[in-house]
Amino acid sequence: MAGYLDRIGAGLVLKDVEPLSFDYIPAALVGRDDKLVDLATKFSTITLPETSCNVLITGPVGSGKTALAKVFANDIEINFSKKRNISSVHINCRNFNTTPQVLHKVITKLDPGYPVRGLSSSEVLSSIRKILRNLNKHFLIILDEVNHVLMKEGNDILYKLLRIDEDKQGKGTLSLILISQEEVVLNLLEGAVISRLGVGNHIRLSGYSKDGLFQIAKQRAELSLFNESYDEKILNLIASSAASKGDARNVLHLIEGAAKNAEKDGRKNIIPEDIQTISSKEVIAVEPHIIDSLRPHLQLFLLAICRRLKKESEITSGDAEQLYKVVCEEYNQSPKGHTTLWKYMKDLENKDFLSSKYASMPHGRGRTQLLSMPNILPSDLINRLELSLNRQFNI
Repeated sequence: MAGYLDRIGAGLVLKDVEPLSFDYIPAALVGRDDKLVDLATKFSTITLPETSCNVLITGPVGSGKTALAKVFANDIEINFSKKRNISSVHINCRNFNTTPQVLHKVITKLDPGYPVRGLSSSEVLSSIRKILRNLNKHFLIILDEVNHVLMKEGNDILYKLLRIDEDKQGKGTLSLILISQEEVVLNLLEGAVISRLGVGNHIRLSGYSKDGLFQIAKQRAELSLFNESYDEKILNLIASSAASKGDARNVLHLIEGAAKNAEKDGRKNIIPEDIQTISSKEVIAVEPHIIDSLRPHLQLFLLAICRRLKKESEITSGDAEQLYKVVCEEYNQSPKGHTTLWKYMKDLENKDFLSSKYASMPHGRGRTQLLSMPNILPSDLINRLELSLNRQFNI
């Protein structure tokens, strides 16, 4: 067999790629505890007979809207099965963007063999209600990316679902969770629909915090990677790389890309450069003129940091200062003082060269500033900085 094929199935770092899929929903949701509580509060009466609950969830891409809704739906189905027979269906309205398509998806979830051909939407809706009442079942419908069906057909489908029990015996047949990327969906909803949904039943998600992204990275790494292939510093670097957008999908992309980089090199562990290689493809490359525009001692300071971060995921501000002095000796320059270097750090952070955080020192010796370079390859900068400095100091 050809030698290069040895990489296939080798499993040096990746043990299971499925948890890194955008569609994978973990058993437990991390980084959104407050929103789960918020959602549970809005559905506080869901276990009562003859009761419906509705909510609208909005937020940017990768903020966990779909995962929030799916985990919640699964949890109430399992935990309250003795109080109420609850079932759910998730429908992506980007793919099913007409009233007949949505209703077909709903009824085939309840009865896969139900003959819907030739039936009007009203007839299908009536059949859905009849099936649910006969089964004594409450149905939670999750309409994901609902703005697509609203833009194509207006509010008709929502109006019909919200009024499914109107003028009929028995209430509480359906509950709805509507999901949209943007709050512009509010402009697409008619007053009558907003009134039935409930004006206060709106949960807004923002992008994940760095801590939330770290929790996601930790959870997915435990599920998808071999234990010895990464450490907490690697997870922190992944979280830092994704923090600018707060997008959980970037975390998944970085884990998988870094793992495959390591396996390509025949290694059983992820190193900082694996993450930086993937992350650097997501951002604008640092052009030579940007390096040249930095003051000479700022370049010396950045070079010192880059040399360490080529091997490590983080460097303390104190170590950066000491390494800067070494680089100054190399170029026969007198080092600047501590206050000036602190200003340099802030300048580099503002220019997106560095990311920083504070952490406790070992053995309780106070706190220190940790510097990392999540979105740029240090090795790329080293070459450019050395060229620039050699030219300036005639080396």
